[in-house]
Amino acid sequence: MKEVKLGECGLSYAVVSIMGPQSSGKSTLLNHLFRTNFREMDAFKGRSQTTKGIWMARCAGIEPCTIVMDLEGTDGRERGEDDTAFEKQSALFALAVSDIVLINMWCHDIGREQAANKPLLKTVFQVMMRLFSPRKTTLLFVIRDKTRTPLENLEPVLREDIQKIWDSVPKPQAHKETPLSEFFNVEVVALSSYEEKEEQFKEQVASLRQRFNHSIAPGGLAGDRRGVVPASGFSFSSQQIWRVIKENKDLDLPAHKVMVATVRCEEIANEKYAAFTANEEWCQLEDAVQSGPIPGFGRKLSSILDNCLSEYDVEATYFDEGVRSAKQKQLQEKLLQLVQPAFQSALGHIRSGTFDKFKDAFDKALNGGEGFSAASNKCTESCMAQFDEACADVVIEKANWDTSKVREKLRRDIDAHVASVRAAKLSELTTSYEEKLKEALSGPVEALLDGANSDTWPTIRKLLKREAESAVSGFSDALSGYDMDEETRQNMITHLEDYARGVVEARAREEAGRVLIRMKDRFTTLFSRDSDSMPRIWTGKEDIRAITKTARSSSLKLLSVMAAIRLDDEDADNIEKTLAVALVDSSGSAVKDRSIAVVDPLASSTWEKVPSSKTLITPVQCKSLWRQFKMETEYNVSQAIAAQEANKRNNNWLPPPWAIVALIVLGFNEFMTLLRNPFYLAVIFVGFLLAKALWVQLDISGEFSNGALPGLISLSTKFLPTVMNIIRKLAEEAQNPGTNNPQRNQSKSNNTDHARTDMSSNASSTVTSSDNGIEFSSPLKQE
Repeated sequence: MKEVKLGECGLSYAVVSIMGPQSSGKSTLLNHLFRTNFREMDAFKGRSQTTKGIWMARCAGIEPCTIVMDLEGTDGRERGEDDTAFEKQSALFALAVSDIVLINMWCHDIGREQAANKPLLKTVFQVMMRLFSPRKTTLLFVIRDKTRTPLENLEPVLREDIQKIWDSVPKPQAHKETPLSEFFNVEVVALSSYEEKEEQFKEQVASLRQRFNHSIAPGGLAGDRRGVVPASGFSFSSQQIWRVIKENKDLDLPAHKVMVATVRCEEIANEKYAAFTANEEWCQLEDAVQSGPIPGFGRKLSSILDNCLSEYDVEATYFDEGVRSAKQKQLQEKLLQLVQPAFQSALGHIRSGTFDKFKDAFDKALNGGEGFSAASNKCTESCMAQFDEACADVVIEKANWDTSKVREKLRRDIDAHVASVRAAKLSELTTSYEEKLKEALSGPVEALLDGANSDTWPTIRKLLKREAESAVSGFSDALSGYDMDEETRQNMITHLEDYARGVVEARAREEAGRVLIRMKDRFTTLFSRDSDSMPRIWTGKEDIRAITKTARSSSLKLLSVMAAIRLDDEDADNIEKTLAVALVDSSGSAVKDRSIAVVDPLASSTWEKVPSSKTLITPVQCKSLWRQFKMETEYNVSQAIAAQEANKRNNNWLPPPWAIVALIVLGFNEFMTLLRNPFYLAVIFVGFLLAKALWVQLDISGEFSNGALPGLISLSTKFLPTVMNIIRKLAEEAQNPGTNNPQRNQSKSNNTDHARTDMSSNASSTVTSSDNGIEFSSPLKQE
């Protein structure tokens, strides 16, 4: 009932049963009519009992849910003449629980007294009315192997016989005048011979099948639903009906010989069971099997069981055969139940030993370099063959126990171990390729993002594609040895591809967290160094505004590259333009027209056409980072401007233009005096030459570049030695006439010019100390 889910049907179900003589084709008719699979008689092996007891099945393709019962045939040779109780019980049970009862009968039996089940029906009618409350049942007489006699001529004879049986049955006082139609609907149908006219038989059965569809509807075969039991209570109701039928003494009165045989055979069986439990050989076998496997366990135990059952047969040989066989079967079942734990222990030892052998063999095969799938298949087949061979040694002949569950348990253990090893190997393999991908991607991606430009993300995409394809190719080849389904294999490959993409995204997110540092480093590099990577000297000729703009634009480029992940070709790449408009161009336009309200394109938490999952730095964060970046780089710019201005001041020795004009106006009289007296001009000219010589020798501009006070201190220590050196040089030049050696004069002249050009590098004369005093060494003298 649970298997066909009858309890869910409520009142929408019907019960059909069939009864009739043995070998009359009842099971065959049910199988064709309801598409069931009841066992049928093989006519080529002779006519004998096929269906034993009552068998049930659910009809296929019929609504509502219809349950059919196949009853054991009546008048069978196997049960004999003395035991018709079961025939009556089964027929009564069928009538009591069925909505429709098929009476299967041969066409030639119509009109006969015994063959048409008339005595059986008479007994059933009488007892049914005494035991059960009335319910209307449909009796469908199926006439098999119909001859030329028309059905119109056969049906009246059947109905007349049924009516006679009903009239002859003693009835309770309440049903003295109750007609047959109150309890039964009688229907008659005829079918052709199944063996001679199979096609015609099948057509007639198909037509009859239609009458069972919606059989519980008003006017249907089971239309009268009085006293129907809900489907959930059908099982319990049937058990109670059967119990009442079994307790009816008129139907179940065992013979005296059967009763005696029952008592005595049961006593003998109990004695043999007690003798078996005390058997010393069995006790030793039971104890030994707990500690480990026993060679020949099944053969030894089967011998002990056979001896016990043989002793029972010797003592019970003269009792009723049916009772003797039944009690022997009970004894055998009790003995097998007793020895089953020992049998299970033996199987357990075999299973555990085989499993240990499998693990050792599997590990050895893998360590030997054999492929995973090949090793697992070979070791599994070998161990399962060993298990089957060992099981054959413990099998008990009479038990017929199924070792498939233990075998399945061993197979599950092997499969679980293989799966565990496979998972570990695959995890190790996956981790290995993930590490290779991480090593191949992390460094290059970091370097590419550090030198961010317009080609950064296309280059990263190419790098990711190349490394991922290389890793997937090797990974796919490695997976081919693991014999996995295509879906799992593809999922693992997809996971590896996603991991590669995740490495790039993770590295990009890390670099995005350091974007401000990267921007400042790039700005400092471009601002403080020239195109040859040499440190800039702010001499006053550099365009600080242009250099600052270039450095900031490059830093802005870095920010735009780091703002979003662009691993797909369709990713939007208008971020740089948006940042340039908002952060660079906005300041100039705002100065020009402050009255126009402009919507800030960075007042958002997402970029246009960029999903949030690919956003590294939001527009609002970009604006904040740029503001902080400008604040932290303003110092560098201001320092450069200050250095440039200081350099300009140090290199500009001329007085202002207004001072020059004032000197000309105020010094006109003195200038005219100089022109009238040439002696003054000679003195001034000599003074100019001395001053210029001192200027060059003392490197006054270089000294004052470090500051006014340090320059004065340094010049005060060098002034007197330099003047003395110049005087001595002039004295030496005066002592050597120029006519003695013209070539020497020319050399001296050249040396003098060369010395004058080198005076800027030799800041002052060399001063050394000696025991006689201070010595001055001139560069010209050293030549």
